Amino acid sequence: MGLEFFDKAREIMEKLENTQQENIHKAAVLISESIRNGGILQAYGSGHSYAGAIEVCGRAGGLIPSKLIGETQYSEFESVEGNAYFIMRKVDIQPNDIFVLISNSGRNPMSIEMADYIKKKGNPLIVVTALDISKSSTSRHSSGKLLYEFADVVLDNQSQFGDAALDIEGLDTKVCGTSSFATCLLLQQTMYEAIRDMVGKGYEPPVFKSANIDGGREFNQILEENYGARIWHK
Repeated sequence: MGLEFFDKAREIMEKLENTQQENIHKAAVLISESIRNGGILQAYGSGHSYAGAIEVCGRAGGLIPSKLIGETQYSEFESVEGNAYFIMRKVDIQPNDIFVLISNSGRNPMSIEMADYIKKKGNPLIVVTALDISKSSTSRHSSGKLLYEFADVVLDNQSQFGDAALDIEGLDTKVCGTSSFATCLLLQQTMYEAIRDMVGKGYEPPVFKSANIDGGREFNQILEENYGARIWHK
């Protein structure tokens, strides 16, 4: 018995290293600029892409000025047009905020309409998607557009069609999706470079400490108060 997913993970990691370094750097610079200018990072992922959104919002080692857009239940309506515009009207968007939208296919109306709303507001947008899959897909939105078309920077998670990547003899469908793993790698490297850029420019980045280490919770609460409703308001 081997460790087949480990092998696939190494293969994907090599692809990401070879193809995404420039895009990671561009995304990191945008995030650094946003935070240094008083903005916050806002993220949304539908379905399993939610795992990517919580990688950059509200976790130890990540930015305190960050929050999720909406609820996981929104994924139930991701294929229905019109809902996102009502959702986004309730989101507090300020000029220096930056957004991360995550969708493997990038074809469903929810994320497409969110992206359209964000770009009409004039805010920078980072999209995480499986770019080749998305480009070969038909949009489910009446505009005919796909999510990546709205992005200032695209982070390509290099996932294959259907996401699942491994074969098992005797089973006629693939198993083990790779997009969550790849998205985590892309976003964590982006956050590392963004925070390093802030430090290099003389700005002290507001980073969460783990609430499970002594003093961590108190440290976080002091910094959270600097942003108040900006990160607590839905």
